[in-house]
Amino acid sequence: MKASQFTRWIAQLSSLSPEQREQLKACLSAPGSLAQDMIATPNSCPHCQSSELQSWGSSGGLPRYRCKFCGKTSNPLTGTPMARLRKRHLWQDYAEALTQSLTVRRAAKHCGVSKNTAFLWRHRFLSQIADHQAQHASGIVEADETFFLESFKGQRDLSRPPRKRGGSAKRRGLSAEQIPVLVVRDRSGQHADFQLEKLDAVHVRERLRPLVDADAILCSDSAAVYAHYAKAEGITHRPVNPSQKRRVDGPFHIQNVNAYDSRLKGWMTPFHGVATKYLTHYLGWRRLLERYKTQLNPLICLREALGRAAMQQLTQT
Repeated sequence: MKASQFTRWIAQLSSLSPEQREQLKACLSAPGSLAQDMIATPNSCPHCQSSELQSWGSSGGLPRYRCKFCGKTSNPLTGTPMARLRKRHLWQDYAEALTQSLTVRRAAKHCGVSKNTAFLWRHRFLSQIADHQAQHASGIVEADETFFLESFKGQRDLSRPPRKRGGSAKRRGLSAEQIPVLVVRDRSGQHADFQLEKLDAVHVRERLRPLVDADAILCSDSAAVYAHYAKAEGITHRPVNPSQKRRVDGPFHIQNVNAYDSRLKGWMTPFHGVATKYLTHYLGWRRLLERYKTQLNPLICLREALGRAAMQQLTQT
């Protein structure tokens, strides 16, 4: 914040109510406050990863550092999706809009910015969050696929007539218009999902192999891609067949992953279709909501957007 802006802000403090003064005091004194995150000294240079950093003044209200090894300067936001993003005083309001799953226009109204700014901020905030998911799944692991209609929302040059408000596919059932998403959950709450180029044995194995532990038990429907993967990796496979009303076989079922698919689809409905190129951002957004549930607040959301959340939090559901 510039000195002139800070002076105007200080002049407005006299108009705060007693409750607002207490809230401001708590935010500034909290050990994990956003203000402290913004001025925290980086552990290494974002350009060369050297730990040889020295103070180098300040700019734009943020401290700067100079690397003794490469000679380049940086600030605490350099190398994050929030670098060079303006109106930092509104970031916490926008993070609150994300915790409430507001649409672009409602988020813009909530923060007092244009809808284009709200759209830009949405995908800046979500770009880092989209990478936060479980790295390992163990025990009984459920896997299933769900599908989203391919969308070129926001693009001007289309190879087909545009669909309004999400629209519907030309063909019933599966087709090239449907984008597959593989969802994986184990019984401890570890969760991961992946947008696939194609739902086949090659792409399923590519995603599941580094994720599922060798001693895990894979539960899925009767699709051949999962049987192929389990046989190739030597993993125990317990398929269920919902079409034959066999949804549960003792402790083996895919009820958890199916319930998540249902929540995901229902949550996406107000957005009236999302562009396929941004689908992974929305998947990460939903995982964020599931991971923290009622504990999610704007500060946690901002820390995840900056890539500063603790690793145990990123894999907790």
